[in-house]
Amino acid sequence: MARYGKKAQEKVRKAVKKYKRGKLKSSRSGKIVKSRKQAIAIGLSEARLAGGKVSVQTRR
Repeated sequence: MARYGKKAQEKVRKAVKKYKRGKLKSSRSGKIVKSRKQAIAIGLSEARLAGGKVSVQTRR
C-alpha cells in the first residue's frame, strides 16, 4: 500500500528534482536546500497545502 497519494508523490518528485539541479530554496530564508531529507519535507508540505493524501505532520 502506498504511503502517500499520487498528488503527494508528484510534488515530492518535483521537489527532489529541483534539489538535484540546485534550484530548490527554503521558503522563509530563500537559502538553497542542501539536504535530500529537507527536499522531501518541502515536497510533502506543498502536497499538504494542495490537499493531497499525506499523513499528519508530527511535531517534536
